[in-house]
Amino acid sequence: MKYAWIERHSRQWPVSVACQALGVSPSGYHRRKALDVDPERPRRYVSNDALLVHIRAVYAEAKGEYGWPRVWKKLLAQGIRVSKDRVQRLMKLHGIKARTKRRFKATTDSRHNLPVAPNLLQREFSPDRPDRVWTTDITYLWTDEGWLYLTVILDLFSRQVVGWSLKPHMRTELVSDALRMAWFRRRPEAGLILHSDRGSQYCSAEFQALLKSYGMQSSMSRKGNCWDNAPTESLWGSLKRARILGQRFATRREAMDEVIDWLSFYNHGSVIDFVFKA
Repeated sequence: MKYAWIERHSRQWPVSVACQALGVSPSGYHRRKALDVDPERPRRYVSNDALLVHIRAVYAEAKGEYGWPRVWKKLLAQGIRVSKDRVQRLMKLHGIKARTKRRFKATTDSRHNLPVAPNLLQREFSPDRPDRVWTTDITYLWTDEGWLYLTVILDLFSRQVVGWSLKPHMRTELVSDALRMAWFRRRPEAGLILHSDRGSQYCSAEFQALLKSYGMQSSMSRKGNCWDNAPTESLWGSLKRARILGQRFATRREAMDEVIDWLSFYNHGSVIDFVFKA
């Protein structure tokens, strides 16, 4: 109201005099006038409630990955002029903080004396027909009940998951069950190459005997070289971006249901991609 009165009488009274009489600052009047002239210009000052809304929006857009320094910089980039101390204080007060780093669990134990297969794949990721080259790997998910381990068998021609297994442990049974599923579903001809890392599960006598009984050839990545199995690593990235990051699973069953649902979605998409490529 005071600013409006000064604006209406600005031709009769000097702004400085009118501001002094009404107890407001000339700079405040000019700032308000600039906002009235250009409504798109962002406000210089915002209330804590309004600032909190902006903070939560930036935090949500970043999927919880930003701490206060990056949130503050993002606000500045959006034209919201606010001190970093104020952003830090508000975020701390409301429990808004960057997601902690993901729990890490090694899935490859190559410190063993078991025989290691040669790298037959040699990064040739485009076979000329289905069920000639499969790749496999193990990943992990954290739940409130503990770790859950997932292994898949990926057909490199169609990029479909042809076999999978989920268990609360990483024993050889985990990878053997996935291979059995893939074989029963596809019944490939002898000579198929199955590429994996050098983990003890894949090098074990039990798993190698299963491969031999199916007429398959074992191929393994070079030590510490994840690029030798890049398609499966890419699959893990897609799964975790789509369904895992930011989720908290109370039980292993919840995580299993989420993974199985995504695998079905992924395979359906792979069929569509294959049809269009063909």
